[in-house]
Amino acid sequence: MSEGQKFQLGTIGALSLSVVSSVSIVICNKALISTLGFTFGNLFLSPVEYLSMYYFLWISMHFFLCTATTLTSWHLLVTFCSLHVALWMKMFEHKPFDPRAVMGFGILNGISIGLLNLSLGFNSVGFYQMTKLAIIPCTVLLETLFFRKMFSRKIQFSLTILLLGVGIATVTDLQLNMLGSVLSLLAVITTCVAQIMTNTIQKKFKVSSTQLLYQSCPYQAITLFVTGPFLDGLLTNQNVFAFKYTSQVVFFIVLSCLISVSVNFSTFLVIGKTSPVTYQVLGHLKTCLVLAFGYVLLKDPFNWRNILGIMVAVIGMVVYSYFCSIETQQKASETSSTQLPQVYFL
Repeated sequence: MSEGQKFQLGTIGALSLSVVSSVSIVICNKALISTLGFTFGNLFLSPVEYLSMYYFLWISMHFFLCTATTLTSWHLLVTFCSLHVALWMKMFEHKPFDPRAVMGFGILNGISIGLLNLSLGFNSVGFYQMTKLAIIPCTVLLETLFFRKMFSRKIQFSLTILLLGVGIATVTDLQLNMLGSVLSLLAVITTCVAQIMTNTIQKKFKVSSTQLLYQSCPYQAITLFVTGPFLDGLLTNQNVFAFKYTSQVVFFIVLSCLISVSVNFSTFLVIGKTSPVTYQVLGHLKTCLVLAFGYVLLKDPFNWRNILGIMVAVIGMVVYSYFCSIETQQKASETSSTQLPQVYFL
């Protein structure tokens, strides 16, 4: 098997791991919230929303990007401990590099998660979904301005179809408020910069996704552990440490933390092997899968908008994958045989 084929299989494996782990953690955390009452980050729902599709959509979006902030800090601590054990077992090599870059990257990631959490708390479901949709064009703009990366019209067209489909399927109300809008803007910018840094740092310092995640995890975890209880208290008017932790709650929290190891690892792996834009496209695929899962297995309400939107979004993803594959093949033919081609698959 050639190096190019191995790289393609590795990329497909990373994308598959990201989808499976993300959907799994959504299911786990949905049980934690809706069944066991671990309601942190979820008290802004009205009774009507609770009985409608918005409830499942709210939780789905919430745990794709930002679970309750304190819980996220636990996720990262468990991830760091797991990677430390893997390092002790010599499953990967520790490769230190610029400590200031690691610290800045870790803190920025923690801040972006906190801002996304606040954005989710102070905005309507529809406006928060628009915030998610804004991440792709913002990433494209930043990479074009600061990294001189060119996106062909075909790629732009496919991304437009994708965003249109996700918008039709998920965007409902668009209630605006000044504080929520500012938080959403800051969340979009910090998330885009953090994801671009994930890709550039791995390439600049020639470190793997595992090495970068291992070194940045402590800074992310500390940032969220310090700010998490305050943010969760602000959003829920409850103390996360005063919650009654039954054996069932502890079991699902532990399960959620274990799954998060795979989620965090696959996130860095996907961005490192592909690009921040491809990772965001994959994120919207996860949203469509969770909506479909809710309808098929959990009998959540569904309407023609959801079906049409998911179909349009899937078409956009297929077109994006096709054009990326064509462009990758063209670039590969122009480079020397000693260089590995960069492949974008969905």
